[in-house]
Amino acid sequence: MIFYFSGTGNTKWAAKTIAQSTNERLIAIADEINTNCQYSLEEGERIGFCFPVHGWQPPHIVRMFISKLSFSNYNDNYTYALCTCGDTVGHTMRILAKDLSNKNMILSSCFSIIMPESYVCLPFMYTDTKEKEANKINNARTVIKTISEDIVNYRKGIERLVKGATPWLYSYVIGNYFNKRMVTDKPFNVNYSECIGCGLCEKVCPTKNIIIQDNKPTWKHNGDCTCCLACYHHCPKHAINYGKITRKRGQYYFKENII
Repeated sequence: MIFYFSGTGNTKWAAKTIAQSTNERLIAIADEINTNCQYSLEEGERIGFCFPVHGWQPPHIVRMFISKLSFSNYNDNYTYALCTCGDTVGHTMRILAKDLSNKNMILSSCFSIIMPESYVCLPFMYTDTKEKEANKINNARTVIKTISEDIVNYRKGIERLVKGATPWLYSYVIGNYFNKRMVTDKPFNVNYSECIGCGLCEKVCPTKNIIIQDNKPTWKHNGDCTCCLACYHHCPKHAINYGKITRKRGQYYFKENII
């Protein structure tokens, strides 16, 4: 089985592509997080985790899901993880491996795929140009074929990661600050003169953190937001922003028909 979390669609595409190769079931973490998270494995079934990198760490929702996860018949099943990122992943997989070890699970192999950038809430972060976006997606098509072969053949000890020059700094200093202080829905705001009340933001939010009231989106402020920015990127009128910083930033989400 493949557990995945995805906001703007990069990781969902990767998870679906692997599922097509392994013929194994896809399970959305956001749909399962409020259940008992107990599962039964088929004989020889692989366990996969697919998610985007959030601040050079696994997203909080993924880590929480793993803390609740249990299998009725786990027997050292082949376990792998794939993360998508705009550039580097730091020690994301080291953190994930530790979370899994706390559940007496071993990470057999791990992978990263560079995909178009979607986080735009910091001064130095922007969406990619259309040319760079297309190049990243084309490269991802090649990379995921190799990754899928590794997974199909149960290859262990594989580490195909782009960690970056200072992975410890990324994940344990910047990443800790980011995930403790900057993952919040409080800065989201709506330009009501532009909002058309289409409800798309509510539909695409993976954690159901948005409700439509009087044809306008409202965030619940209950701690469920992952700052995946799906609402921002999918808004057809660019009426949703994260504070002031995104007002002149680009939008991106994965489109199935371009790959």
